Amino acid sequence: MNGARLQVQGLGAGYGGFAVLRGIDLSVTPGLTVVLGPNGAGKTTLLKALAGLIPRTGTVMLDDTLLPVRQPGVAVRRGMALVAEGRQLFAQMSVADNLELGGWLATRAQRAERLRQAFADFPRLAERARQLAGTMSGGEQQMVAVARALMSAPRLLMLDEPSLGLAPRMVDELLAIARRIADAGTTVLMVEQNVRKALAVADTAHVLEHGRLVASGPAADLARSDVFRQAYLGTTG
Repeated sequence: MNGARLQVQGLGAGYGGFAVLRGIDLSVTPGLTVVLGPNGAGKTTLLKALAGLIPRTGTVMLDDTLLPVRQPGVAVRRGMALVAEGRQLFAQMSVADNLELGGWLATRAQRAERLRQAFADFPRLAERARQLAGTMSGGEQQMVAVARALMSAPRLLMLDEPSLGLAPRMVDELLAIARRIADAGTTVLMVEQNVRKALAVADTAHVLEHGRLVASGPAADLARSDVFRQAYLGTTG
């Protein structure tokens, strides 16, 4: 699988006439890209706008295809998937049924094969295939959400705060899963609050403040930057 390239120019978005994002120019290449920033910076709004869930201005190109505004189904068909903050599973449905819903565009044979692959990639979910999703731990539910998104065979996977509210060990596991997905050929764009751990697994990082991108570069370089470390990690050492 070849990872997608996302090219964003002049992106603006907000809610009810209130602008949250202004003039965002963003390039996402194959690998794992993380968007960092304080609460209220517009990170979730960015992913929603890219996915076509809210109105936006500017242009969003997935590879060489222009993605239309407010048509999330088109974005999915063209290879984009979003794992929203809060997971949004069907709590009274089994793990297997939640996953199958993620393959709604696939044929029955494709869906069966992707389900088999999902259980191979997430052995813990295979063990709990018939368990109701709402009875699982937060970390396990996040795994279901990620696996469900992969059922659409996306070329670009967007993750909104995958580690939110999880225990440190589960945070490490989920970020390792994101890294593994990127290494397997799916481009990953991730919004994350855990700056230190996100930079450790990412290839590229962007910093969003007050609706504007204020820094971009290789994740390792940002992690070593004294200005960045003082602002986001509370240290210069």
